[in-house]
Amino acid sequence: MSFPEAPLWHLTNKWLAWDKDPETRKVIQKLKDENNEKELERRLRRRIKFGTAGLRAEMDAGFAFMNSLTVIQTSQGLARWLKKKDPENLKKGVVVGMDARHNSVKYAHHVVNVFLAEGFKVYFHTVLATTPFVSWSTKYFGAAAGVMITASHNPPMDNGYKVYLSHGTQLKSPEDAEISQSIKENLEPWPEAWRPVKPELADSNPLFVNTAYHTSIGKWVEEIRKFALSTVPKLIMPTFFMYTPLHGVGGIPFPHIMHQIGIGKRMLSVAKQIEPDGNFPTTPLPNPEEDGTLDKAMFAAQDCGRKLIIANDPDADRLAVAQVVPGRGSWYTFTGNQIGVLLASHILESLEQPCPKKGYVVLSTTVSSSMLEKMARAYGVEYRETPTGFKWMGNLAKQLEDEGYVVPFAYEEALGYMFPQICYDKDGITAASVFLLAEGQWRAQGLTPFEKLQKLFERFGHHETLNSYIVSPDAEITAKLFQKIREGPWGKGKKFGKFKILRWRDLTRGYDSDTPNNIPELPTDPNTHMITLWLEKDVKFTLRASGTEPKVKFYIECCNPVRDDAIAIVTEVFDALILEWVHPFAPEMDWANEFFTSSSAPHKVPVQSDSIGGR
Repeated sequence: MSFPEAPLWHLTNKWLAWDKDPETRKVIQKLKDENNEKELERRLRRRIKFGTAGLRAEMDAGFAFMNSLTVIQTSQGLARWLKKKDPENLKKGVVVGMDARHNSVKYAHHVVNVFLAEGFKVYFHTVLATTPFVSWSTKYFGAAAGVMITASHNPPMDNGYKVYLSHGTQLKSPEDAEISQSIKENLEPWPEAWRPVKPELADSNPLFVNTAYHTSIGKWVEEIRKFALSTVPKLIMPTFFMYTPLHGVGGIPFPHIMHQIGIGKRMLSVAKQIEPDGNFPTTPLPNPEEDGTLDKAMFAAQDCGRKLIIANDPDADRLAVAQVVPGRGSWYTFTGNQIGVLLASHILESLEQPCPKKGYVVLSTTVSSSMLEKMARAYGVEYRETPTGFKWMGNLAKQLEDEGYVVPFAYEEALGYMFPQICYDKDGITAASVFLLAEGQWRAQGLTPFEKLQKLFERFGHHETLNSYIVSPDAEITAKLFQKIREGPWGKGKKFGKFKILRWRDLTRGYDSDTPNNIPELPTDPNTHMITLWLEKDVKFTLRASGTEPKVKFYIECCNPVRDDAIAIVTEVFDALILEWVHPFAPEMDWANEFFTSSSAPHKVPVQSDSIGGR
C-alpha cells in the first residue's frame, strides 16, 4: 500500500496529526523542521504491507515501519473487517498476545483498545506468551481471531503483527487483501486507541477479559502433556539435555511443561539466555537456522557434560536440535528436514491401527524433503503436499479433519512442526516435548537421534539437502532474474547443468509439464516467484523469492544410497544455479558465502572440527 498521489507535505502533516506517540512523532517533526524530503519520502510514501503473515518490519517512525500508529491502523482495519464478515464475531471476540520484544506490550495495548472500542470481547494475555499458545487459545476460547505481537526470529530492531482466524489458523488469500483494503479505509486513529490499558478496566468493561492467560495456560500445558505422552507406550527418560529459548518467551512455560511431563529433572537451561530480553545480547540474530546461533548453548552444554541441545526461537514456534555424535566428539546440528523426519518416524510408529476415522494424512510443503512421502507410504498413511507456509498446512489440516481424516503431523523445512491436535500452526514447544520423549524411546534401543536418522536413511535412502539463500538488492532485480530464467533454454527434456530436466513447474505462471493440461495441482500465485525442477539422479530443486526478506531462496535435495554421492550431486546442482542462472542474469546478487551455511558444509563448532554433514 502506498500514497503515490499525495504531496509529501500532506503525508507529513497527516502523520503529525495522527501520531500520539512522542518518540516517533518527534522523529518526523525533526525531519520536517530540517526539510529532509528524502528521508520523509522513505518513511511516509509507502505503507508497511499487510499480507498473510500480517506485518513484520523494523520499528521506526513513518508509515513504512512498525510503530504505534501503524499497529492501530492495522487493528482498526482488522476489527472492521471481522465485524463486516459476521456481526457475531463481536461476541466471539479476539485473543491478544505479546512476546518479549521491544514495544510488544505497548503495541498489544493498542490492539486491545481498538477492539474494545469497536465492541469486541477481548481475551488479553497479560503475561508474555508464546506464539503457539496464542494460536491454541484462539481455538480454545472459540474466538473469531487472534493477534500475536511478535517478529519471531527477526533481529532486535524488528517487530510484527501476526493474525489468526477462528480455530487458530493463519490468514490465506484473499483474506489478506480484503483486510489490507479495510486498513486503507480506516487509517485515522480512533481516540480510544491511545488510552493506557489498566487492570481496573476489567471491572468497568465486561468485554475486557484480562484473566485469559491464567484461566487457560494450565489447560494448554495439560493438552501438551497428554499429547506427548500419548505418542509413547511408556515414559522412558530422555538423556540429560540443555535448553535455550534464545532470550525469548519459551523459557517461561517450557520448564514447567517438562516437569508436568515428568522429565524436568533432565533439563538444564543456558543461564545467559533463559530470561526474555528483546536485545538478544548473546546472539544478534536469534534465528536457530543461522550458523553459530547455538554456539553459546554448545559451550554451556560442554561445561556440564550435556550432549543434547533443545532450542526454541524467541517466540517458541520453531525447534532446533543439536547433539554430540558418539565417537566423534563434535556437535551435529540437525537440519529442519532431519528433525521433521525424526519426529515423523516417531509419530507414524505410534499411530493407532487401523485408523479410527477416515484415514491418516501427513503434510509437508513443496520445499521440504520428499522423504516424508516415502515414509508415509511405508506406513500406509496418505501424504499431501502444500505450497510454502503454515497458512496452507494449517488450513488444509482443519479441512481434512472436517472431512473425517486424522492429521497427526505436518512440517516445513524451516524448523517448523505442527501437531493439529494442539494447534494449527508451527509449535516449537509441543515439538520439543515430543522429540524428547521420542529420544527416550530411541535411547532404550541404544540409538541417539543421529543414529536413528542413519537408520531411517538406510531404509528410505540418504536425502541430502542444501537449503540457503542469495541476497537480492531489490525486488526488481529478483523479478528480472526469474524473467530471464523463464525466457531461457530450460524446460522438460532440456539440461540444467549436467542434469536432464524431467519435470518443470512454475507456480507463478501456473504451469506444470507433468499434469493434465499442464495446470499445477498446487495453487498458483502471480505475485510471487517460484520454480521447481525435477532432475535425473533423483534430484528436486526449487528457486523462490522470499515474501518477507530481500532474498532468493533455493532448496536442493538428492536421494542416493551413498551419502557422499548425494552431497556431490547437490553441490553440482548448486554450481549450475550460480553459473547458469545467478551469475549471468543477476551478478549483483550476493551469493559467495551462502553455500557454507548449508546442510552439506562443515558446521563450525566450539569443539574439534570433524565434518559429519551437519548444518
